[in-house]
Amino acid sequence: MKKITIVSGTRAEFGLLNPLIDEIQNDQEIQLQLIVTAMHLAPEFGYTVNEIEKKGYKIDKKVECLLSSDSAVGITKSVGLAMIGFADALNELNPDFVIILGDRTEMLAAATASMLANIPIVHMYGGETTEGAYDEGIRHAITKMSYLHFASTEIYRKRIIQLGEHPSRVYNVGSISMDSIKNLVLLNKEEFEDSINFKLGKKNILITFHPVTLEDHSAQSQFQNILEALSSFMNTSFIFTHANSDKDGRIINQMIDEFVLRNNEISVAFKSLGQLRYLSALKHIDIVLGNSSSGIVEVPYFNIPTINIGDRQKGRILSESIIQADATFESITSAYKRAYDPLYRNNIKSQKQLFGSGNTVGKIMNILRNQNVNNLKKSFYDIQF
Repeated sequence: MKKITIVSGTRAEFGLLNPLIDEIQNDQEIQLQLIVTAMHLAPEFGYTVNEIEKKGYKIDKKVECLLSSDSAVGITKSVGLAMIGFADALNELNPDFVIILGDRTEMLAAATASMLANIPIVHMYGGETTEGAYDEGIRHAITKMSYLHFASTEIYRKRIIQLGEHPSRVYNVGSISMDSIKNLVLLNKEEFEDSINFKLGKKNILITFHPVTLEDHSAQSQFQNILEALSSFMNTSFIFTHANSDKDGRIINQMIDEFVLRNNEISVAFKSLGQLRYLSALKHIDIVLGNSSSGIVEVPYFNIPTINIGDRQKGRILSESIIQADATFESITSAYKRAYDPLYRNNIKSQKQLFGSGNTVGKIMNILRNQNVNNLKKSFYDIQF
């Protein structure tokens, strides 16, 4: 029986992988192995491993790695700890494939340990660009360590090939998040409000902002500008989700909590909403503001505007519903006014969906079932100039 290991480090990522995990778990010819790590195992970020276990998933290995530090030194040491943990876990599990999604630091450790153990890596969401974050370098590094590639658009597929990966191992399957949106029964407004213990206002904004990790110590000043802009918006309520464990993320979370404490009648904060509440929120709010990849991929499906701030997601393919803003008071308030313009909101309702139609898991499973690797040697594929 083919053994496939899936690695997850965050609740948001686990939500994305959920449909694929379920499909592999129910397959009679594949044995699922699940490794959880990083933010899942950190009380500071909600110890979300509990939620995975409550849903009945068997966790085969837990890899502890996060230090209580968001400095460059602390994060680098966390990567080292993760690599040690993955080396032991993979040696015991001995999978036929390791599936890695994205570009977080713990995934760099997982990919390195897998590559050195001669375990074929299946990489999801390669070929994308985020010029403002060190995720950019991590993502492309994982691409070069990987054997099989599942891209979310044709443009991203071509970028992976441009990096020297053979076209026969690179597939455009769309975004797996489209499967979740298509198949999940989302909460109605009353159910959603009950789930967050907060009543929505006349206008409502969901805010997720992460540090721009290739800029030194910009998180505090940029987020202060965001909070000042939010404070100027009349008749508006705010739902915050905390920043992740990236460098300088803790200062953002502290500022969120202080803002909510001062403005608890119009704002609420969560370490993470989880997939169901997050996608349900997109049905009932007006705008998503920040610099999360979810604002680029999932939010456009709901035909509401994303105000994408700064350079963290620079280089990604953007839908018509995404308004680009600088991390300044003036730029954010200008974007806010545009996002509420009736003509603009009406125009984006017919935008083209860029990330597939909700059959990504089926495509992936068809490829995995028929995939056997006897030789991990890869020739660099040269494109013709």
